[in-house]
Formats: sequence, structure tokens, C-alpha cells
Amino acid sequence: MAKKEKTPNKKPTLSSYWLYGLIAAFFISMSYFNNSDGLSNDQQINISTFERFLNEDEVERVLVINKNLAQVTIKDDALQTSKHKKARTKDFFGRSSSSGPHYQFEVGNLEIFQGKLENAKSNGVEFDYDFKTVESRWLDVMLSFLPLILIIGVWIFLMRRMSGGGAGGGGQIFNIGKSKAKLFDEKSNVKITFKDVAGLEGAKEEVQEIVDFLKNPSKYTVLGGKIPKGALLVGPPGTGKTLLAKAVAGEAKVPFFSLSGSDFVEMFVGVGASRVRDLFKQAKDKSPAIIFIDEIDAIGRARGKNNMTGSNDERENTLNQLLTEMDGFGTDTNVIVLAATNRSDVLDKALMRAGRFDRQIYVDLPDLHERKEIFEVHLKPLKVDRKLDVSFLAKQTPGFSGADIANVCNESALIAARKKKKKVDRQDFLDAVDRIVGGLEKKSKIITPSEKKTIAFHEAGHATVSWMLEHAAPLVKVTIVPRGQSLGAAWYLPEERQIVQTEQMLDEMCATLGGRAAEQIVFGKISTGALSDLVKVTRQARAIVTVYGLNEKIGNITYYNADGENEFGFTKPYSEATAKQIDEEISKIVEQQYKRAIALLRKNKKKLTELAEYLLDKEVIFKDDLVTIFGKRPFEKEDPVAKLTETSTTKKTEKST
Repeated sequence: MAKKEKTPNKKPTLSSYWLYGLIAAFFISMSYFNNSDGLSNDQQINISTFERFLNEDEVERVLVINKNLAQVTIKDDALQTSKHKKARTKDFFGRSSSSGPHYQFEVGNLEIFQGKLENAKSNGVEFDYDFKTVESRWLDVMLSFLPLILIIGVWIFLMRRMSGGGAGGGGQIFNIGKSKAKLFDEKSNVKITFKDVAGLEGAKEEVQEIVDFLKNPSKYTVLGGKIPKGALLVGPPGTGKTLLAKAVAGEAKVPFFSLSGSDFVEMFVGVGASRVRDLFKQAKDKSPAIIFIDEIDAIGRARGKNNMTGSNDERENTLNQLLTEMDGFGTDTNVIVLAATNRSDVLDKALMRAGRFDRQIYVDLPDLHERKEIFEVHLKPLKVDRKLDVSFLAKQTPGFSGADIANVCNESALIAARKKKKKVDRQDFLDAVDRIVGGLEKKSKIITPSEKKTIAFHEAGHATVSWMLEHAAPLVKVTIVPRGQSLGAAWYLPEERQIVQTEQMLDEMCATLGGRAAEQIVFGKISTGALSDLVKVTRQARAIVTVYGLNEKIGNITYYNADGENEFGFTKPYSEATAKQIDEEISKIVEQQYKRAIALLRKNKKKLTELAEYLLDKEVIFKDDLVTIFGKRPFEKEDPVAKLTETSTTKKTEKST
């Protein structure tokens, strides 16, 4: 029979607050015991009662303390009477004692009181009286030390607040240099595994190999391979970098230290480097282990980029210590560093080199297949309709990240609950996408009839131009109901492309300018409602000229800075003459597409007016309504999504503000 393991007796921990309490209790008790006038309320009398006792010759002694309090001792024979029964004092064991004082009272005017005592003496009353000054020495000591005690108390409080609550008692002032990393090991209950991470197949393969290396190192070392020092997860926000690290913690049966890059930052000089040393010391003691640093750009930014000399020394010292620990002289431990960031362009080159971060794993936005897998993960806790097509939801969310999809699922459940449904159906998901992309509907927003007409023709202009152009995204839905900050919106289902050609970008720009062009044709004047359209078009035109090298006059030159080296610089990589040429080409491209949109709308003005009137009547129109008015698009591609719904929504929108 196996012996039961003895559980160690947990000894009570002695907190510093106990010490503070004992010191306070000591001072209070000493002040109390030093006070010699601690008589009960029953022994308090007034001066007239005292005069009666004095005239009856019952007073043995009067002691005046500090010129205001008189203590009276009664003679033994008078004390035995019932009148003075309550005045009999008792000793520690509860036995009666005749020692005084027995009464006390305030004397009031000392000269008058002393005159009464002298008169009683002259009248033959036998008693003694005396005057005494009593000082509370312990109270004086406390008052003298009180400023120092307050200063020390405030200092301790500030040290606790500034040091935080890190691991290993980091909340204490002497542990401020300790690491704040959270440790996950076999005792921790980490439920997330690689099965909970949908998509990211390439990233999971590389991370799984690192976990497998720690579990079975001989499989790789027998061929002479070495364990990688680190892996850097790079990608847009919300794509699942931190989730992937949590899955590593759940899969790896080795200690896993997790913290953020900002946990190294502190107001004290040298604390960041100290925490880096302590973190790697803990990891080496538990080797093999994994360290995960989220948002590493907080400490890993390139050195020497700040124009204010010396203002970045503390962060650079922390980075230098991290570089030394990851691949310094004599480092030979099975500690792997995982890090995540969406700003890899600003990281220091020394941090990115092989030997520190051997692998850079790019975590991109999910494609159609990966979005379907992510939906399946987030739909598990929801009560959804059986007829719900997950593939349809994936097709309606191009460009959505994993975090966006999780938000769609949660928002759809809230919408269904608001409508008092028992299950979440397809329309709830479509409404959720509309809510996230366009904002909340504001049907109560006051819009004048003339403004409503302008908005209707503006949105009809977008729809008409996009319908007539081959490379413009196919329209799905148009509305003039205010939503979020926009007064109207048009939803499109863009084609998922890996590369974009010049004609495709120009068609998209022309469709974007269709709203303002429609206002010019119908009303003969334009409004401020095309602000978001102009911002988008200007950004696209600038990208054509300065980023992608698609402009004939500027040539095959890009001024895009991919490494972030000139982040703090104030110079531009071209001359004033080139800057003027760039501005001219951007303006030329935008104006050409605006004229193109006007020409298309003038040619189809009758259908534009019909569509706008229909939109004013219905407020929301769908793709089938455009087919009824314009006929089928001649270059329409086979779209399986179009067969499934007429009310589908997508992320890409054209807004009118």
C-alpha cells in the first residue's frame, strides 16, 4: 500500500502590517497606563459635593493635578459608610482596598478653590492638599517622532505603488527589480491548445516544431541540430499572435513565462535591465523553458533614434540586457524566447538577427478557408440555427481578422437576444456585420427632405458607377438610413486579390467619386458629404504615384520606407521639384476619374434618377433592385454568394458623412 505523502504544515506568514499594529498598540497602551487619573464615571463628582464631604470632615487628602483636576481621598472610617460604597477601589485580584484617590472633579478657578481649602483649614477641618504637575512622556515621545513616522509611512506607500505587484513578491520595495512574468507550468490549468487556434496553419507548424523540440530534443540533436533561440510572431492586430502563444503554453509541458514588453519599463534607473536578468535567471533554473514577451516593441525599438539625447537611455539599457541574455557570451541553455508585435519595422536590427530571433513567423489576415475555421470555433458556444451556412458567413467577411470574427459572433448573439429569439440565425449575423462595419442605425436622426434627396442621389451615384465598371467591386446593398457617423452607405463584396493592377485601382477610384459626380450632374452643385470618399481616393492616388510606381511620369520609383529608419527624421527622400510633380500627378489622376464618373452618369442619368427615387421610397435597396433597373452586368462573374442571399453585407463600405 502506497504511503500517503505528508502535506507540509503551512506556517502563518508574518506580514509587515502586524508589526505596525503592535507598535501602535504599544504606544497607545503606554499612554493609557501612564495616565494616573483613570477613574470611572461613578467616581466623578462636582465641587459642591466635595464641599459637603469637606465640611463633614470626611476628606483625608486633596491632590490638584495640572491646576485643573482635583483628586480626593476619603478617610478610612468615612469610606466604610454606604454613602461611599461606589468609591471603594479594588485591586488586581478583586479585593477591596482603602487606598485612594476615590473621587475627582474639575476645580475651575484655581485661586478661588485654593481659598476655599484655606478657609476649611482655618475652621479646624483636618486634611492635606498639594499641587502636582504630571507630564505624559510617552505622548511627548510619540509627538516628537510623529513627523518622521509619517514620512516613512508615505515613502513605503509610494514605493509599493510604484513597484507594482510582480512575481516573487514584486509588491515589496526591495523586490522592485524582480521579474513580473507569470509562470505557467504543469500545476497551472491552461486549457487553450492548438485545436482552439483555427487557421494559421503555417504559423502553427513552426511553433509546434519548437514545442516538439523541447519535448523530444534527441530527435533533432542526433543530427547535429541546435535548438532555435527565439521566434518572432509578426502580423496585424487581432490575427491571433497572443492566442498562438497561449496555445504553446497549453501544449508545452515545460515552464512558460508570460509578460508584456511594458512590464520591463519603470521610472527607476536600472530596473528594466534587472528584471530582464531576473526573468532569464528564473527560466534557466527551470530549463527547458519558454519565455513569451508580448508587444516587444515597447522595449525593442531601434536604438539611437530619439533626437533628445539621453532620454532613451533606460529603455536602451533594457534592450541591451535582453540582447545579452538571448545570445551573449557563454549562453548555452534550453530557453526559447517567443515574442509578438505588429510593429516589426521599428525593432532593432540586433534583436532581429539570427541567433536571437532565428524565425520570423508572419501571422496574416485569414483567407476564406481560414475564416470558415475561425467561425466554427466561435460558433461552438452559441445556439445557432441548423440551417446556418458557415461558408456563407466566411464569404461575407473579407478582410476580417480573427478578433473581428469573434466580435461578429458575439454581436449576432446580442442582436438575437434583443429580438427575443431562441436561436441565432443568418440575418442576425448579417445585421452584426452591418453594425460593426457601418455603426449603429440612427433612424431617429433628423434629416431635412432636401438633405435626404442629396444623400439618395449621392449613394445612387456610387451604385450606378460601380455597376458600370468591370473592376469595381459588385454592389450588395445601398441604404440612406444614417448609421454611425455616416448619413448613407453602400456595401460591396470585393474580390480577394493578392495583387492589384492599375486598372482595378482606377475603377475603384471612379466608383468612389460617383457620389460627388451625381450631385454635380443632378443639382449643379456639390456638398461636404463626400469627405470620406475624397480621403480614400487621395490615399489611393498617392499610393499609385509614390508607393507602387504605377505612374508613367514619376516612373518605377517608390518612396515607401519599409524599415522605419527615418521614423524620427524630418527630411523627405525627394527634391522640391519632384514633390511638385508628385502633387500634380495625384491631382491629375483624381480629376481624370472624376470626369470619367461624370461621363458615365450623364450617359445613364435616367437610370440614376430612377434608382435614387426608388431609394428615397424604400430607404434600403439590394442587388436585385439594380438588376431590375440596369439589367445584368455584362462582365458579372459567377458568384455563389449571390444565389444565397439578397441582403448580404460586407466589410468594405462607401460612406457619406
